[in-house]
This record gives sequence, C-alpha cells and structure tokens, in this order.
Amino acid sequence: MREDQNKQNNTSQKLKKWQQQPWFWPAIYGGMAAVLIGLIVTYSVITSEDKSETVNEPVVQEKESPIIETNAQTETLKYPFAENQLENAKVLQDFYDINADAETRENALLVFDQTFTTSSGISISINNEPFEVLAAMSGEVKEVKLDAFTGNKIVIAHPNGMETHYSSVADILVKEGDKVEQGQPIATSTENDWNPTAGIHLHFEVLEDGKNVNPRNYLSF
Repeated sequence: MREDQNKQNNTSQKLKKWQQQPWFWPAIYGGMAAVLIGLIVTYSVITSEDKSETVNEPVVQEKESPIIETNAQTETLKYPFAENQLENAKVLQDFYDINADAETRENALLVFDQTFTTSSGISISINNEPFEVLAAMSGEVKEVKLDAFTGNKIVIAHPNGMETHYSSVADILVKEGDKVEQGQPIATSTENDWNPTAGIHLHFEVLEDGKNVNPRNYLSF
C-alpha cells in the first residue's frame, strides 16, 4: 500500500513539475490543435469525395440547327420548260409594259368576247404541242386552282419572296402544300376557252412583292 501511494505521489510531483515548465501548456494546446485540424481536414476530404461521386455533370443538349434553304434562296429563275426546247419555244403574247414600244404593247393585249385585257405574264408555246411544265424555282405550292374556262392554275411561293404562276395547264402533278424543286415537272401545257387563239400554251407569270413583273427581266427568249 505504501509503495503504491509513494508511486502516485512521485507521479503527481513529476506532473506538477512539468506543469510548471513554460513549454508544457503550449505543447498540450498545440497537440490538441493539431489533432483537431487533422480531423477537420480528413472530414473535408471525405465529404468532397462523396459529392464528386454523387453530383452528375449537367447534360448539355445540342440544339438542332434549323434547316435553311440556302440553295433555294440563291437560285435564279429558269425557264418553266426543258431548256433543250428553248429553240422551239415562242412567246405568243408578251407582258404588258406601258413603257414598251407600240408593237410589244399590242402583242400584250388579250381579246375575249370583243373585250381587251392586258397580259400579266407571257404566253409560251412550243410547236403548238403539249409540253412538260417545270417549276422555275424551288418553293412551296401555294394554290392549285381548277378552272376549265380560264385554264387551271398553279401558284408556287419561293423562299426569296417571289411567286410564279402557271396557267393553262392540265395533268397537274402537285397539290397545295407540296414542296417542289427547281426543274421538277408540275403539269402539262394545254389550251383553254378564255384565250383560244393562243392554242396549246403556258401562261407564265412572275410576281415580286405581290406585283406582276415582266418574266423577260429574268429570262431571255
């Protein structure tokens, strides 16, 4: 008993001596601080790893690029018939232009039932025979009008804002809303009761900003 008591006394005396040393308490506090910092760092590393494993990177969806009709917008007007027939093509009636010479203006007058009207396009004939009518430019069929008297009519709207009209046609191959490519067959030329003197022909019109313009501004005959 005395020996144990003596040991305890000696230990307590040594502890008191250490506590009286100037380095004792700073060492204790420093050690505790080091342990605390180590715990904080370890916790931070563990939690950051967990977050990196659970957080998914946001999925970036690629937006579909709109389809731009680049080719259609840069197209130039072509003949509404096969170009290998150009030598046989004849303009029966011209577009009425008030600034044109007298002969051209006279040729642009249409006569029906002793009534004169001015032509808003050109009437094209190829050997007075039916020929395949082609889309002069790519676009969308805006209207298909069936009228046996004045001649069936197809209206095509184009990406550049123009419109082309094809009248006096039969065997129509397109309908309203169809997309057509330049040079695509759309009908066949025929005759009509409103302009019987022209025989089998195509009446072709070009519109800019809703106004008729002379097709000869774009096509050479």
